[in-house]
Amino acid sequence: MRAFVDGIAYVVLPAFLLHLGFSGVQIGAVVTASLLGSAALTLAVGVSAHRFSIERLLAYSSWLMVVTGIAFGLSTPFIVLLVIAAVGTMNPSAGDVSVFLPLEQATLSATVTDSDRTSVFAVFNLVGSLVGAIGALCAGIPIWLATSMGHDSEVGRRAAFVLYGLAGLLLLAIYSRLSPASRTRTTKADSALGTESRKTVYTLAALFSLDSFGGGFATQAIFALWVYRRFDLSPGTLGIIFFSAGILSAFSSLLAVRVSRRIGLVRTMVFTHIPASVLLAAVVLAPNVWWAMGLFILRGLLSQMDVPVRTSYVMAVVQPHERAAAASITNVPRSLASALPPLAAGWMLDQSNFAWPLLICAACKITYDLLLLMMFRNVRPPEEAAKI
Repeated sequence: MRAFVDGIAYVVLPAFLLHLGFSGVQIGAVVTASLLGSAALTLAVGVSAHRFSIERLLAYSSWLMVVTGIAFGLSTPFIVLLVIAAVGTMNPSAGDVSVFLPLEQATLSATVTDSDRTSVFAVFNLVGSLVGAIGALCAGIPIWLATSMGHDSEVGRRAAFVLYGLAGLLLLAIYSRLSPASRTRTTKADSALGTESRKTVYTLAALFSLDSFGGGFATQAIFALWVYRRFDLSPGTLGIIFFSAGILSAFSSLLAVRVSRRIGLVRTMVFTHIPASVLLAAVVLAPNVWWAMGLFILRGLLSQMDVPVRTSYVMAVVQPHERAAAASITNVPRSLASALPPLAAGWMLDQSNFAWPLLICAACKITYDLLLLMMFRNVRPPEEAAKI
């Protein structure tokens, strides 16, 4: 449900803000505010989740999602939209960077064995990517419905955000039906992370931040802005392209499980991520829109293979009661690191239609991959250590 409305939102968001007359810098500022706000909220929730009911935190987050969508859909002034983005749950990227993420990861990890953990997260990622792609494909429907009924296209764009908010009500019902086995127990521990886990988690957080810093230059909203200005595609057409890339991305999660069983979690992250970055650079240098979008869709096959593997790895190297904190601490710096680049990327695209932000993204991600392989190739999760 979250992935579906996120898919609609990140396609409609830049088109909506452009329609309101905002500049690339202003659009980048809204994206930045959204990422910064999500980071702060996710960190606060993650480091305290071991002391509170995760089910209750999920319910509160769902109510915040309701308010975010409805308020965004009914607002026009730049400063108001900026504030809503900062304090709400809006996700401007295809990746999940919201407050829900560490809570769901910790809850799901409590239900599986070490040997099944990566497979379960692969299915989790598969569903999210697949439904998110369907959401992107449907991004043009609210606009089409509004115009077919005689309204301005802006009405359709606003309706898309209201739909996002109403989805939060359905999440409330879904979270209330979590099985007893998935309900993480609270603890009286003084610290969310033990001494042994702290160094590993902080190092991973730093590396993931470098990855996300690069990714911040090419969020789906920023990529959409470049495409709108460079090739003048419609939101409906771009939605189809995002859908195609998302489909490949979704099913690549299952392939990642098979690859990781052969070469390990860390090597799977690295050896699928580097080719994806090379393909992103190729998008920039493509001679026309068809080559560019074709390479972008092909990149979808590799770009998200590391996601379930990375999640599984983080969950594997900490104790069960530390998982929510580990998920939060590794994801929040990622959100913070990706928050400022959209502002710079928007400025770059104001100055030129050349996709400098995408090239910077590719360079940062390749650097991250090489550092991760160098530092963690011999730090193995329990299921891999058992085979040695």
